[in-house]
Amino acid sequence: MKDKLLNWLNSILVADVFLVIFGFGWLVIAVIGDASGINLGLDLWHKLWIPVFNPAIGILMGGALLSGIISWVSKKLTKNEL
Repeated sequence: MKDKLLNWLNSILVADVFLVIFGFGWLVIAVIGDASGINLGLDLWHKLWIPVFNPAIGILMGGALLSGIISWVSKKLTKNEL
């Protein structure tokens, strides 16, 4: 059960990492475009910050912590069983 949960959590985290990287890349390109006077979607990015990118970063941090805690606890339990 633990392995299935960790595999599921890691799959979600991998997809979330790509979403966060995509959002950061979009932000960089949009800021450069805005500085050049070209509209590359900075206003849309700002509108999506709260409902999409902010929770994605929170899920990424929380999932990484949860994954680390589960791994740490499982190592402690297997160490104690020996």
